[in-house]
Amino acid sequence: MASPPRYPISALPLPPPSKLLIHNLTPDPATPSVSAFKYTLSNNPSVQRRARITAPQSHFSHVSPFPLPFPYQFEPPEDAGDDFDFEEYVEQWLSAREALARTRNPKEGAAEQKQSEPDADGPLQTLYPVGRHNRMELLGLSDTGLRDCLPHLDVGDASEVLGKPSLLGGGHPDPQEQEHARQADDDGGGDGKAAATRQELIDVLGGHALLISSDDAGVSFAPWSLRYSGHQFGLWAGQLGDGRAISIHVTPHPSDPETTYELQLKGAGRTPFSRRADGLAVVRSSVREYLCAEAVNALGIPSTRSLSIISLPSIPVVRERLESACVVTRVAPSFLRIGSFEALNPPEDLFFLGGGQQPADFEALRVLGEWVVDQVLRIERPDGISWGRELILECARRNARMVAGWQAYGFMHGVINTDKSLMSALGPYAFMDIFDPMHICNHTDQEGRYAYELQPAMILFALRALLKALAPLVGWANDAEEQQISEWSSKGVAIVDEELKTLFQSEYEAEYNRQMCRRLGLRRAEENDNAILIQPLLSLLADHKLDFHLTFRYLTRFRPAHLSSLDGFIDILLRFTATGGVLQPDEAPRRWKDWLEKYAARIEREKEEWVSASSESEWQAQREKDARCANPRFVLRQWVLEEVIAKVEADARNGRHVLAKVMEMACHPYESWGGEGDDRPVDELDAETREERRLCGIGDSKMLGLQCSCSS
Repeated sequence: MASPPRYPISALPLPPPSKLLIHNLTPDPATPSVSAFKYTLSNNPSVQRRARITAPQSHFSHVSPFPLPFPYQFEPPEDAGDDFDFEEYVEQWLSAREALARTRNPKEGAAEQKQSEPDADGPLQTLYPVGRHNRMELLGLSDTGLRDCLPHLDVGDASEVLGKPSLLGGGHPDPQEQEHARQADDDGGGDGKAAATRQELIDVLGGHALLISSDDAGVSFAPWSLRYSGHQFGLWAGQLGDGRAISIHVTPHPSDPETTYELQLKGAGRTPFSRRADGLAVVRSSVREYLCAEAVNALGIPSTRSLSIISLPSIPVVRERLESACVVTRVAPSFLRIGSFEALNPPEDLFFLGGGQQPADFEALRVLGEWVVDQVLRIERPDGISWGRELILECARRNARMVAGWQAYGFMHGVINTDKSLMSALGPYAFMDIFDPMHICNHTDQEGRYAYELQPAMILFALRALLKALAPLVGWANDAEEQQISEWSSKGVAIVDEELKTLFQSEYEAEYNRQMCRRLGLRRAEENDNAILIQPLLSLLADHKLDFHLTFRYLTRFRPAHLSSLDGFIDILLRFTATGGVLQPDEAPRRWKDWLEKYAARIEREKEEWVSASSESEWQAQREKDARCANPRFVLRQWVLEEVIAKVEADARNGRHVLAKVMEMACHPYESWGGEGDDRPVDELDAETREERRLCGIGDSKMLGLQCSCSS
């Protein structure tokens, strides 16, 4: 199959207006259209930087990337007189830093400008700021994100700039490659159109440049941030919205035009929804999300996807300590959330600590619901069928399967607030080490609301919040009286709630049992597997404080023939702990022997299903191979993330080689990294392989159960 043609980022095709959110949902009246937004950029740019409560009917607000330290440093000129208009000065200061120029360097002549432009015309123009100059360093591009979502995006010579993935860092790169990368980082250097294409990519994905349609474009387009509300840790928080996220492009997949992918910058500056925050992200949080999204996807769990990570080392950001800014580009068919619906029909008479909440707007709720049904979830809408009910149940199916994957692979989201729950069940936060059902990965979650074991219940809580928000649409009418709407809401909840709960539970249990059986090398799920095999196994892991992932990986080697000599097999199993010794040394072998006997019997019952195998050893080898493809050798553990972050923060150019290699391992987690199965002494392995092996281990016991904040 021929590869699709590739386009610089400004030349990526746009979908038709019928598939663009900004042409079908309601904009903030402060930026009611693309043409009005252009006027705002030049004349009233503060409207997109001021935190404010937007109009009740609005779904989004147009906003441009603007990564600068906050609070902004408005310093009036020294000769300002008594009649100095500070508000006008603020607008001028902001406008001077907006991306309004057609060329990256206004001082260049026409010939130089042409040489520095990508060799393609597209639906969008790239505009640059004159008064804002941030140094940008490309830290990474996701090969798998590009392959799956944007195979038609031309990244120029970005791969050459990034160099080769290596856990040893830059090692001894080719001098020409090293110089090329240094020039590219320092001053946008490089030769020809490939360099220009790469530089435009960095400018756009680093939040420096703006993609926007020209006045005569066939389809008008400008970036936006979403409005939404939500429950945070179970409490209503009022209007929230994309406080540091800006969607900058939408493009159809070249092999499936019905599927579009939205490119969203995280950490590119303030929006109307930033409240008191700066709209920025830091290197550590960006590295975590960039790697984790692809790691989760590689395990077959629905997730947002990663495209790029770009540091802005000249922009200071105050968190727990002084850090520097970073921008991640993430990709998904849609970033609409359950909180997008809650914003349009909020709970009544609730005390909350947020900045305010608009009254309900049922027409806006209907418009949003129909858009999600038709374009996001793509549900058929037969006459006479309640699409609101179908929307809720489809979200339940998708979220049930997603959280089943989380539980099967020990993934913890950490913050399952309704404002973070996406309609298309995409997710990321941390992977389990030593198995602990009540592990809390977010130190902000002091009450353990989002502990590992409670994640399915918290997803169900979010789905019920969606149901309550959509309930009036059971009998919606624009001119209905308040009492009627209240009655319809109660009726809607009563009709669907039990069905929602039953569907979610059945979908979750079926998917969880399927995935856990697959991890155990079983071809089918039986009714009693959870009670006889899965839960007893998890109890063994918890009681003996064994590593979740290494134990499952090692169990792929188990064969019923091992029952005749279990001592050696069990002895190795009990080493997968960081406690330094076996817990319950007298009881542990007996309990493991009992479980392994049941496991062996279960394996034998499927023997006849391996019809292609001609011998005992052949079908067992095939079963082991299949099981290894369901149990990762490499897991993106917290301690691994912390090491990568430290290396990138200390030396971006060297650290990005490590970042690329860890991304490669995370995207191919089932490979035999670190010479798995190679029995040679460790010191006989090459240095890169030794590092791979180290990263596949439990790590320092001090790092086990590491908790992170929402900002990390």
